[in-house]
Amino acid sequence: MKRNLVLATVAAAALIGGGTVAAYAGSGDDGASPRQSDVRVAGDRDDTQKDDDGGDRRDSRDDDRDDRDEARSQAGRTGVTAAEAIAAALERTPGTAVSAELDDDDSRVWEVTVVEGDGTEHDVRVSAGDGKVLSDRRDDDDGREGRADLAALKGASVDAREAADAAAAKGVVVEIDLDDDGPAVWKAETTKGEWNVGLKSGAVTPHHDDDRDDD
Repeated sequence: MKRNLVLATVAAAALIGGGTVAAYAGSGDDGASPRQSDVRVAGDRDDTQKDDDGGDRRDSRDDDRDDRDEARSQAGRTGVTAAEAIAAALERTPGTAVSAELDDDDSRVWEVTVVEGDGTEHDVRVSAGDGKVLSDRRDDDDGREGRADLAALKGASVDAREAADAAAAKGVVVEIDLDDDGPAVWKAETTKGEWNVGLKSGAVTPHHDDDRDDD
């Protein structure tokens, strides 16, 4: 009788509280050790959906939305497009542009990476307000990364400026970069998401981390 009263009380508490309650019911006066019973109700269910890799889909969508919000905020403070910044950088420093992005600390400045024929990289800073070149800093590395970028672009028909122009149809471009982690493509971040631009066709397709759409 006493045990039935305890269980009834626990069940009522679980229904009211919406959680998991651990109930201990003695076996009576025989001295046996208590038994633990878990009471789980519908309110204790985890409603978070998982993606195929076990990640949190809701978190992933939130991250994508935050990225787009940040991109829109950056784009709202620039009057010079990525393509125009690349053109200005190449006029100052001839070579091959492999990336252009708004400075994380100052969205009024474009940072354009230009690679010379021997692999030497230059970080050219261009005003996002009027397109003037603010500085040109030569990297002191051995040029290995620059040569790798040039090799990935061998045979390409679409350069960084053209890729930025193509991606602009999908939103204001805040970053364009050569992505050679697999079949090489131009990767563009815009105010409406991330996109791949084919090196030969210039086709713009949605960017997926594990799915590469190219020519």
